[in-house]
Amino acid sequence: MTIHRLDPRIFYYTFGPNEPSLHIHSGDTVVAETRDAFGMDAGGNPLPEHMQQQQPGTRLRHSNPAVGPIYVEEAQPGDLLKIDIQRIEINRTWGRSRQGPNFGSLTGETPGHLLLYNAPIDEIWYDWQLDLPRGTATLLLLNSRVGRVQMPLCPFIGSIGVAPAFGRVEMTLTAGEYGGNMDCSDTREGTILYLPVWVSGAYLEFGDIHALQGDGELNGTAVETTALVTLGISVIKHKPAAWPRLENATEIMVAASTRPLMDCVRLAQVELLDWLVQDYGFQREEAWQLNAQVGSMRIGNVVDPCYSVVAKFPKNCLP
Repeated sequence: MTIHRLDPRIFYYTFGPNEPSLHIHSGDTVVAETRDAFGMDAGGNPLPEHMQQQQPGTRLRHSNPAVGPIYVEEAQPGDLLKIDIQRIEINRTWGRSRQGPNFGSLTGETPGHLLLYNAPIDEIWYDWQLDLPRGTATLLLLNSRVGRVQMPLCPFIGSIGVAPAFGRVEMTLTAGEYGGNMDCSDTREGTILYLPVWVSGAYLEFGDIHALQGDGELNGTAVETTALVTLGISVIKHKPAAWPRLENATEIMVAASTRPLMDCVRLAQVELLDWLVQDYGFQREEAWQLNAQVGSMRIGNVVDPCYSVVAKFPKNCLP
């Protein structure tokens, strides 16, 4: 096993077979420092133009700059990429969130598609103070009687994915069968993420660290920050899956992303059902009955071009 420190020369705004920043082998560990969703580093410095992905002949959306791609030598289509999220170490004392025009759960819009008759909402920025030793995030509410709110930090990777299927290239703002911008708070320390491999080498990218976020990411942003991230990366050979899978100490999970939201539910639940039958020996109808009574779901996001739902099953009900 080799531990690699990745210092990116370029941050990417797309998931796809971009020029690899690093070649590794199954079983290696990667440590890298991320930028926030707006491109700022731990010191609040913007991402220089020469470090931004360029695509001649088109304009890229500069959201969620990602570290990578990481080319995994043993990864082939039909494998699973196992990503052990070992450490997410926030490395600054503040995070930013915003509400803005033409984006968020109440606008009915996606990037490039402005659908509303009424005027766009105002842009408002919110600054959260992160107390790293105490593990808290604090927001001053200047116009509300409550005055201030303090919450425990819950750092996670908002956007992590591989090159998509069928030769597609997708922006880092959206999600799909390749992972991507799922905005699911379960992609935190102690979780193992399993991503289907669609392209030789996998081309893993990640970024968009959230210090805190509610289900749905309702206004379009979390408490956006930066971190030093440590991932253990290995390949499970000949283990196909249709959607990203996750596992922590208490649950197995499936994340599915599309529109409308109900189709996310169906895709995630069918994949979870297949997993229970194929790997754990359940009879299909009995698995469906049990999941209906003990399973749970989380909405990752309802703001990105594709929504995300995570279906969960408790490990204490597994054989």
